[in-house]
Amino acid sequence: MNVSGLSFSARELRDLGLAWAALGIAFAIFFAGGGQRAVDAISGGGVVAPVLLSLLTAGTAFLIHELAHKVVAIRYGQIAEFRADYGMLFLAVVSSLAGFIFAAPGAVYHRGRLTRREHGLIALAGPAVNVGLAVLFIPVFVAGTAVDSGFLALVGSRGLVINLFLAAFNMLPFGPLDGKTVLGWSKPVFAGFFIPALALTVGAFLLGFGF
Repeated sequence: MNVSGLSFSARELRDLGLAWAALGIAFAIFFAGGGQRAVDAISGGGVVAPVLLSLLTAGTAFLIHELAHKVVAIRYGQIAEFRADYGMLFLAVVSSLAGFIFAAPGAVYHRGRLTRREHGLIALAGPAVNVGLAVLFIPVFVAGTAVDSGFLALVGSRGLVINLFLAAFNMLPFGPLDGKTVLGWSKPVFAGFFIPALALTVGAFLLGFGF
């Protein structure tokens, strides 16, 4: 499949779809309180709305984050493709049932020769797009509040906080996270992005966005 110059194999499309669906279910359970509380809340209020809400927020945040990595990698002449980690997707659902969530659904793998700067920019693309998406969810929240639509307002507030969280979390300089690669390329760029993203995330949580 080819979309605007980007090609996707059947396996990649399947992995993206499965990861999107699994994260939608996991975040719906997590925000409903996990375990029996989630079962009672979702069954009592219907399954469609909570899962749709999570697909539009957490699912979209993840999907566009990974596509940003792919777009920039291809821009630098890489062969790049997303691969889901089925074990981690299972863990995301199980952890949400326990009342917390650990989401590492997979990654974009690329091959080819790159400079340290190019590696850093590919890594930074995902978190940077999440910050951009967080900004785009603000008018959704404002519109939902203005027309007194609880669902639309929640889409806006939850989209805002999830995208800020993903930006800050992925910039942690550990393991396979994007922050380690960015830090290895440029300490000023790392600090200039990570510190504001972390501050905004903490602020959004303290203000109660997304809940």
